[in-house]
Amino acid sequence: MYALRSPTRVASRFHAASFPKLVRGYASGKTYEHLLVSSPKPGVGFIQLNRPKALNALFTPLILELNSALRDFQADKSISAIVLTGSEKAFAAGADIKEMKDLTFSHAYGSDFIESWSDLVTFLKKPLITAINGYALGGGCELAMMGDILYCSSKAVFGQPEVKLGVIPGAGGSQRLPKAIGKSRAMDAILTGDNITAKQAGEWGLVAKVFETPEECVNGALATAEKIARYSQIAVKAAKEVVNKSQDLGIREGVEFERRVFHGLFGSQDQKIGMKAFAEKQKPSWTNE
Repeated sequence: MYALRSPTRVASRFHAASFPKLVRGYASGKTYEHLLVSSPKPGVGFIQLNRPKALNALFTPLILELNSALRDFQADKSISAIVLTGSEKAFAAGADIKEMKDLTFSHAYGSDFIESWSDLVTFLKKPLITAINGYALGGGCELAMMGDILYCSSKAVFGQPEVKLGVIPGAGGSQRLPKAIGKSRAMDAILTGDNITAKQAGEWGLVAKVFETPEECVNGALATAEKIARYSQIAVKAAKEVVNKSQDLGIREGVEFERRVFHGLFGSQDQKIGMKAFAEKQKPSWTNE
């Protein structure tokens, strides 16, 4: 949880209008104050954090809107994969310190402050790709790591600098960062508050791909989401589930869990469709059942 000082000094130049070919209206029946929501490609949901004057600093109203938009995409059978991004200057520069600077222990603990920030991890069953441009610090880095696949551009900057504010990561940073880059590197980043460059993020495995420009990053994320959306939603959901289980289970228990899910897919129509199409050298037409 962290935000750059004086975030209003830098305005974002990266917004929906920057990508007219990518963004079209999404008929969710909702409007958002802090998000831009669209469906730019078949089967793909697109969410852009939109607090440009605050470098997309995270606070409860934005998080509640984000969870709402993600729940809508989760419930929409026409959406199979989701891309989450921010601006060219910042994916999210951190948490809005104004919201938390005067909190007391009793209020923070009693109200389960920021628990809703991790809600999407528990309910979102569809793949989430986070496209990171600019700053992803503190809560922004934690939100980025909640994605199933992370992409970034060459100028992206990651970090968990909460120690500089007299606190620690509070939305999963101390748990997800070591799993992504190893204990020693994560400990170094968290204890010193030093940033992680895009180059380091790519080399250390924090992100899957590093793109040269922000536009290439967002386009790459959308292309991957569109590719995933072409597959059986049943198989994709199962694949995400078994990979996530690998983070919680030992190898023996994980392989046993994987095998049970693998066996279960033989009860789906899509397994029959996919294997029949492969054997006959045809393109499968998935039913998602």
